[in-house]
Amino acid sequence: MELEPEIFAKIAAPILSGVLGVIIKHYLEARSKIISFIGHASSFTVQGEHPVVIHTHAVVVRNAGRKAATNVRLSHAILPSNLTVYPPVMYTIERNPEGAGEIVFPSLVPKEQVTISYLYFPPLLWSQINVNAKSDEGFAKIISVIPIPQPSKFVNYCLWLLIFVGVSFLMYWLIQFVISIV
Repeated sequence: MELEPEIFAKIAAPILSGVLGVIIKHYLEARSKIISFIGHASSFTVQGEHPVVIHTHAVVVRNAGRKAATNVRLSHAILPSNLTVYPPVMYTIERNPEGAGEIVFPSLVPKEQVTISYLYFPPLLWSQINVNAKSDEGFAKIISVIPIPQPSKFVNYCLWLLIFVGVSFLMYWLIQFVISIV
């Protein structure tokens, strides 16, 4: 009994799509992925006989990958001495003689998020403090945060199902094309 090319294409397309999806997922998610963003920036005026202006901002650093990120460093052009790290994790501060410095986290496990809050006085602004974030795996992706509602699990499952069907459809026609050439 000979297997017809169309039946072979119909069977092979979903199987190849599934295998390709697993391989892509493995290579894309089996690494650390550091992202960083400004949580807030604000200014306060403390009232009194002599009003005092205080500036504050927060930087959030997150390992969004599936592998621990090692030696995570937040570089600063000017590193204020008043800062708080939440949640309390191990870190060190390395300064150079010019006042610049780095906050170094030995490790951020997958999905771990750390918020660094800074307190400083004018004329210093938040834009003059932070430079970049990086780890042994590379530079962090700096993102602009816009709060949006997350889609439900049902919507995510439907999306992945449609992606799988689309890739299977493309594989089917690719196999058909290769068979027609041969």
